[in-house]
Amino acid sequence: MSTPKVRPFFCGNWKLFGSLAESVALATGVRDGVAGISAADVGVSPSFVALNTVAAALKGSNVLVSAQNGYWEEKGAFTGEISMGQIADAGATCVILGHSERRTIFGESDAMVNKKTKAALAKGLRPIVCVGETLEERDSNKTLDVVRRQVDAAFVEIAAGDVEKCVIAYEPVWAIGTGRNATPAQAVEVHAFIRGRIAALIGDKANQFCIQYGGSVKPDNVASLLCEPEINGALVGGASLTVASFVDLVKKGTEACSRS
Repeated sequence: MSTPKVRPFFCGNWKLFGSLAESVALATGVRDGVAGISAADVGVSPSFVALNTVAAALKGSNVLVSAQNGYWEEKGAFTGEISMGQIADAGATCVILGHSERRTIFGESDAMVNKKTKAALAKGLRPIVCVGETLEERDSNKTLDVVRRQVDAAFVEIAAGDVEKCVIAYEPVWAIGTGRNATPAQAVEVHAFIRGRIAALIGDKANQFCIQYGGSVKPDNVASLLCEPEINGALVGGASLTVASFVDLVKKGTEACSRS
């Protein structure tokens, strides 16, 4: 399915990196570096302890703040968890859900991702729902089966109007932090498949649905990926941890999207 222009969205996932001072310095550097970019959305995702501090530093700027995870219960005896309401109160407007590291290291299931997506939407957050296959699954030709299951499960009992508010990040697990990345052809195949699954939920509005790519995205490969119309931005790990690399990536990615 071909798609008209979708506004690209680049989000830096800082994972477990950064003191408060380092997080503010990185956030403000990104803010200044992308200040002239109006054709894309840009976000940063600091650790929970830096969330409010970074949100305050970026207040009034065009850089969005995202949490890296969240819990579906609003309050209660859930030691160590952070609710979606607390995330919104801290100043974030987005939340990453179902990242492969959450699924593989912490045992998050498809059903848990669905609960988290519903809870995020209920608090006005924009979910970035991550899906993707392991190397074993790709080598076994199960990529589309895995992605179908994850996408379909994430949006169970979620109204079409709420699905439209979400983002999906396709992140082949074998490409995260490995230096490998899916070829443009591999990524396009999965992105087009995802858009087809979303079309089953929201019809033609799927043509305006943002689907990011994640998995060892760097300034030197982002253009080859984002020149493809099906790829609408990037969820960026290691390359988002320095101002220069992330700003360079955003600029090159935005330019590539404009030509796609």
